[in-house]
Amino acid sequence: MTSARKTKLKLTAPKPRNPLVAPAAQRKAGSHRKSEASLRKKDKMALKKQLFQL
Repeated sequence: MTSARKTKLKLTAPKPRNPLVAPAAQRKAGSHRKSEASLRKKDKMALKKQLFQL
């Protein structure tokens, strides 16, 4: 075999991750209210509904 075939690719192992971060991130609670975009959309739809009822 030639010397080019004998060389092996060496990969370094990734840094170990903190096992406590994933559960902590999953426990984070999000906002308990509607987003501004959804409120705008809801108002816009209500306005259109009122206009078509007249």
